[in-house]
Amino acid sequence: MATTCPIGFDVDKLRQLVRAEYDRVARVPEGDFHFHRGAQYAARMLGYDARELATIPEEATAAFAGVGNPHRIGPIQPGETVLDIGCGAGMDLLLAAKRTGPAGRAIGMDMTPAMIERAKRAAIKAGIWETVEIRRGIAEELPVESLTIDVAISNGVLNLSPDKIAAFSEIFRVLKPGGRLYLADVIVQRELSLAARTDVGLWAA
Repeated sequence: MATTCPIGFDVDKLRQLVRAEYDRVARVPEGDFHFHRGAQYAARMLGYDARELATIPEEATAAFAGVGNPHRIGPIQPGETVLDIGCGAGMDLLLAAKRTGPAGRAIGMDMTPAMIERAKRAAIKAGIWETVEIRRGIAEELPVESLTIDVAISNGVLNLSPDKIAAFSEIFRVLKPGGRLYLADVIVQRELSLAARTDVGLWAA
């Protein structure tokens, strides 16, 4: 199974298309998209606790577009440092921040400025901004120091990475010894054709 994009693949164009798509989600989450969004979707289809989601500002939940629930994989303990790779509008990030508590730290990373701004506003509205930090970056070059993260979470993001080996290497780099990765994502069940793997539009879809 291929873990990197084909030679000659336009990585910059891919990132531009992905940013444009999620910029639109951040600005108009109720718009017409090919994927589900929002708190009702998260609770009904992905197993999130609707009562817990009700404690998260709509600023974060309305633009949620994950594909699974990384919080069901394992616990986040009070005082831990959590990294959300591709945090989007911040729903998973704020849930993590509530779990780590005032002694912990939740770091979000995203490459879409409009999503970052939305997540910041949500953290302020939630009253937990002091333990939340949101940085701009990409999965292949995490803006995080080595050996500083207890738990890395990601939800529907790494499938968009053009270099998954680099992305997972970065996760390994930032995790502390014994650190955990809670990953929710999509996979393909068969090898994609070269034509499909070189189609930037399909990658961004």
